[in-house]
Amino acid sequence: MKSVALHNLGCKVNSYELDVIGQKLKEKGFSIVPFDEKADIYIVNTCSVTNIADRKSRQMLHQAKKRNPGAVVVAVGCYVQTGKEQALTDTAIDLLIGNNRKKDTAEILLEYLKSAGPSNREAGTGRRTRPDKTLGGRSVVDIGKETAYEEMQLLRTVGHTRAYIKIQDGCNQFCSYCIIPYARGRVRSRREEDIVKEVRGLVAEGFREIVLTGIHISSYGLDFDGRRNPEPSEPFPHERLLHLLQELDRVEKLARIRLGSLEPRIITPEFVRGLQNIKKLCHHFHLSLQSGCDETLHRMNRHYTAGEYLRKVEMLREAFKRPAITTDVIVGFPGESEAEFETTKRFLEMVNFYEMHVFQYSRREGTVAAGRRDQVPEETKKRRSETLLALAKKQSGQFRESYIGESVEVLFEESKKIGKTFCQVGYTGEYIRAAKRTGENLSGKICVGKLAGYVRDSVQTDERLSDHGSPDNLLWFE
Repeated sequence: MKSVALHNLGCKVNSYELDVIGQKLKEKGFSIVPFDEKADIYIVNTCSVTNIADRKSRQMLHQAKKRNPGAVVVAVGCYVQTGKEQALTDTAIDLLIGNNRKKDTAEILLEYLKSAGPSNREAGTGRRTRPDKTLGGRSVVDIGKETAYEEMQLLRTVGHTRAYIKIQDGCNQFCSYCIIPYARGRVRSRREEDIVKEVRGLVAEGFREIVLTGIHISSYGLDFDGRRNPEPSEPFPHERLLHLLQELDRVEKLARIRLGSLEPRIITPEFVRGLQNIKKLCHHFHLSLQSGCDETLHRMNRHYTAGEYLRKVEMLREAFKRPAITTDVIVGFPGESEAEFETTKRFLEMVNFYEMHVFQYSRREGTVAAGRRDQVPEETKKRRSETLLALAKKQSGQFRESYIGESVEVLFEESKKIGKTFCQVGYTGEYIRAAKRTGENLSGKICVGKLAGYVRDSVQTDERLSDHGSPDNLLWFE
């Protein structure tokens, strides 16, 4: 039995795909070990969203080879697609697998191990493998673009309550800062029946909440029936996504459905009315913004204005009682003047989000924005980021505090000792983190109660709780 160590970089889609890869490796008889241990095989699911992500991908691949020089090091995913030329000359990598063959990783690896010997490592790895004698005996597996959705089925995952479900891949938007359409290809949607089947299987394993994720889930179904990409002035068609939600709403014993990041243009009165009828839908909506300044949005090739975005938020707030609205913001995009930044800051103050993920613009070679000469200095980006992070912390606290004393439903996920107290920790539908003082295991159960004050006000502890921060943003549940 050979040991395999897995490491994931990047988004929830990558994480989902690596879970499936690990699952299939176990089925084939491989033993999964921690990445920081010596293993026979290392698989790094790479990310390429920024130049920094590329560098991290290379670092992890090199760390693996250094940890065991005799191991087979496998690079899969986005860096393989976008950094192909550099990856091909990297002697730390033995096997490269593009995004369109991830589901076959276990089979490819088995074939590689059968045919690759000490003096012959250019073995064939399936019908779409392209061995190349000029690459030092390494194998390259199909780094082309995908033309159909690559079906993967997740049977189980880490944790006990929430599962991420991939419903589509690829993106047609070509934002000027983003490499993902080149790394992931065009929109490819997963069949509804396959999604429902996977969800039913995970619910049978005890999962109570699912999160629909993808590269651009607002494009779900866009490739079905030969539909065209909407014009910049048009809303995204929502019928396919809404129908999928309706089908998932009927899955017995599934308690919650949470949506991943949405394109603002999919939010229309018709879509919102449809969402109101999804009983299990969490009232937590992530609408990617990136900038609150129209001029900056135009340079980003984002096809909406700040005013249009605000109307989408207002639709959701009119339809749902105090929904959690979260977003992404990029600071220091090329050409962003001080006045444009201040316009964005004022817009963020007006919208008043629950959470903002603030990113400093990172130059990504191969994108339109990377070629601009009006790059913003790093120190300016850092200062602007700190300003918005402070605003985000303030707004997030205000949103949580507005729920203190309110009756809520909490899905508990994990047991934790906070200070000297045994607790159960979970989330409301709005993704507010809460803790209940009890030694009883409530994992997977939904309880109704009220949110009280902050944990930090009554417990002194520096302990981190799961992956979502310290007790600073944790409320008591009673």
